[in-house]
Amino acid sequence: MSFAIPPTIPKVALPKAPDPQVDPAGYLRSIGAVRERCRPMLEKARKNQLNHFNVDMDNFKNTTKFVVSIIKRDFAPDYGTIPPHGRWQHFNVGGRDRVAELLASWPSDPSERCRRLLDLFLVSVLLDAGAGTSWSYKSTESGKIYRRSEGLAIASLEMFKSGAFSSNSSQPHQVDGEGLRNLTVDKMREGLQVTEENPIAGLEGRTELLTKLSEAMMNHTYFGADGRPGNMLDFLISHPTTQASSVPIILLPTLWSVLMDGLAPIWPSSRTAIDGTALGDAWPLSSMPTSPASAPWETIVPFHKLTQWLCYSLMQPMTKLMSIHFAGAELMTGLPEYRNGGLFIDTGVLELKAEDTKKGIENFKLNSEQSGKKTLEVVPMFRPDDDVIVEWRAVTVGFLDLLLEEVNATLGLQGGEALSLPQMLEAGSWKGGREMAEISRPNTQCPPIAILSDGTVF
Repeated sequence: MSFAIPPTIPKVALPKAPDPQVDPAGYLRSIGAVRERCRPMLEKARKNQLNHFNVDMDNFKNTTKFVVSIIKRDFAPDYGTIPPHGRWQHFNVGGRDRVAELLASWPSDPSERCRRLLDLFLVSVLLDAGAGTSWSYKSTESGKIYRRSEGLAIASLEMFKSGAFSSNSSQPHQVDGEGLRNLTVDKMREGLQVTEENPIAGLEGRTELLTKLSEAMMNHTYFGADGRPGNMLDFLISHPTTQASSVPIILLPTLWSVLMDGLAPIWPSSRTAIDGTALGDAWPLSSMPTSPASAPWETIVPFHKLTQWLCYSLMQPMTKLMSIHFAGAELMTGLPEYRNGGLFIDTGVLELKAEDTKKGIENFKLNSEQSGKKTLEVVPMFRPDDDVIVEWRAVTVGFLDLLLEEVNATLGLQGGEALSLPQMLEAGSWKGGREMAEISRPNTQCPPIAILSDGTVF
């Protein structure tokens, strides 16, 4: 199945991002700000002028070669069949089409089917922060064991099917505010099969995200009277900016504002804020170009990784089931997380500087002592707000744009046949980052830099 955009879609004017001089918080929360604010780090990387990493751009061809080899291995010659990056594929791990099984059990109304998938996908993505290297999930349906992102996908799917997120006993296959409000750490521990022998990173953080999601569902404008994530479909379809062409055309910034504004209550209050407005996944970075006259916002780089992962994932059911086209999807960026970022370290483009490596190793050893965990592989470790991590993530966004150009050029794909960024993320960089980790650190398959996860960023 090709995911190319039908040729009948008209060009649609997109709203401009807020002016940062007038509304810095609004600007930093906009999707357009992510690429713009990360661009200076790509320019610095090209000149080997990053604060925390040595950069060898000569090795970028090795990254491209590796990613192209994976894409060819899995998809040649039918590159048009590559799905966009999203949660959908994780539910079908092991070649079993669990989403199709769900759809086959539901009523035929496409809108309600779409709402239910949006319910499931949103909760599953919010649970999809890094699980750590020790956790696994044994499917209650098949008895098979899954780890990491796929493990969290199957766990959230089976919890969804059991009615864990629904307050309506006659309709377990939904997510609603009241159902989320009833979640506790103990219920989540049971649902995710967490024990002392099977620990997961950030269990409390994940639970808090979902219980705070119940507060967000009280926004009836976005989520309807019954507080379901899937009701955003009705808001988007009826939005004044949505156009009816050969297919419904929804502006990507409209979906983005639903997620950024509608889900604002879920983010931890400790996150970066400007003028009292929490910015979410946005962080100060010392290497951003500033002057003595610079305003505070000019040091901040936004990523909004979880919101972007949500956006990519929620667009899929709306595109597949409702034939919706999202105008402005090209505003989205590559996801600055440890698989995509790890790819550039493990293929030799980035190397953590010696002083930072020493500090990171000390952090790792201290965390191992405090948690009582022993590990066969030691890697530098930092908190999500550490300058090292923020710089790594910022340069990853720029590198992924560059990688897309190089991959398409190497594959000889142009125009309508060229891979989109979400396709390259799905078939190449994310998968490539994971496979490089398996080769480089076979015992744990952990990334080359560890992030002390609270269950809310990655």
